Amino acid sequence: MIEETNVKLVTSIPGPKSKAIFEERKKYVASGVSVSTEIAIAEAKGALIKDVDGNVFLDFAAAIGVQNAGHCDEEIVKAIKDQTEKYIHPGYNIVTYESYGTLAKKLTEITTGDFEKKVMFANSGAEALENAIKIARTYTKKTGILSATGSFHGRTNMTMSITSKYKPYKNGFGPFAPETYKFDYPYAYRAPLGVSSEEYAEECIKKLRTMLKTTISPDMIACLIVEPLQGEGGFVVPTTKYMQELQKICNENNIVFIVDEVQAGFARTGKMFAYEYYGIEPDVVTLSKSIAAGVPLSAVVAKKEIIDSACVGGIGGTYCGSPIGCVAALKVIEKIEKENLCEKSLKLGEYIAGRLNSMKEKFDVIGEVRGLGSMIGIEFVKDRTTKEPAADIVKAVIKRCYKNGVIFLNAGLFGNVIRFLPPLVMTEEQVKYGMDVLEESIKECI
Repeated sequence: MIEETNVKLVTSIPGPKSKAIFEERKKYVASGVSVSTEIAIAEAKGALIKDVDGNVFLDFAAAIGVQNAGHCDEEIVKAIKDQTEKYIHPGYNIVTYESYGTLAKKLTEITTGDFEKKVMFANSGAEALENAIKIARTYTKKTGILSATGSFHGRTNMTMSITSKYKPYKNGFGPFAPETYKFDYPYAYRAPLGVSSEEYAEECIKKLRTMLKTTISPDMIACLIVEPLQGEGGFVVPTTKYMQELQKICNENNIVFIVDEVQAGFARTGKMFAYEYYGIEPDVVTLSKSIAAGVPLSAVVAKKEIIDSACVGGIGGTYCGSPIGCVAALKVIEKIEKENLCEKSLKLGEYIAGRLNSMKEKFDVIGEVRGLGSMIGIEFVKDRTTKEPAADIVKAVIKRCYKNGVIFLNAGLFGNVIRFLPPLVMTEEQVKYGMDVLEESIKECI
């Protein structure tokens, strides 16, 4: 059990025990499975990770946004333990268990939209997107898929096909799924010189409307998939009007409007789901990551008539909606509501953004600070006028932070964004420590 309340380093990083385990990883684990650090974990609690050498780290990565409720929350752990003593996995396509239906009902209640909804569960964010696409196709009797530039949706054949970034996600893995098309997502920081964010977003919508009249036809397109705040793409935030116009285009053309909340959902942005900021009502929402505090689980929440268009046996799978995942998810949602983690996310994000904007005034390499709630990114550039990406600085800063006990991840199409996905239970003392280490690391690396 971690007794420390903040970072504590007792060896060089990585320590000798971590090095030994890491060497074994290199010998037996496929090199295509990436890793951001060379530490081997022994235990985790809240916002802290302890390695096998006794070093304690502050975690701003949270398993890429999986641990919004914090590592190993006692109530969630108890729910998981209690469930394993009853049954582990009888298969929901064999027998019915109550937690699946209870969680499905809860998700229909906490997602917005004045219409009947139903839910199916899967295992990962990519699998949720795969099923959402299948459902959209059977509902519309159309096959084409629209996804945004800068998007990330997964590593399966279909989801890597609709993902924007080629390396590493598509590199060498073609041919890709057919009938996938890209529309422009308004990356305001990289808009043409002198063009406002609203003007740029409006131009992106105009280009999409033109594309639907020229390059492709609405008669081809089953669904449009969009992130309410791009994650892997660099934590890019669209305008409200842009998101509303996307829904309008879908409504006008019998295109299923799918919002991918896999990374942004479950209080990360200061609302239960990020799309709530835009006043939209998606036809389908895909969920995963923080839904079950690390137990593999994902969900597709959709309008009843859309999701029920799939034939019996056409969706689901052996491990989809495991009872362990379902009870964990119910506890996660209970914790978010009971402990007001949305408000904590806003407060945490306000402090982080404040510190980052202060750093921006000191360091010219910081081009922009952006985000919603505690889902924040800082973009590094070599020059604020040319905005040439500074991925090398990001890499150096992250490495120096890690050596000093603070774990960050990068993001962005150019690898020049440091992203913030801290557990929402991170304390004031911890977040201050993390920001202090980050600021000192930037100072040392430029």
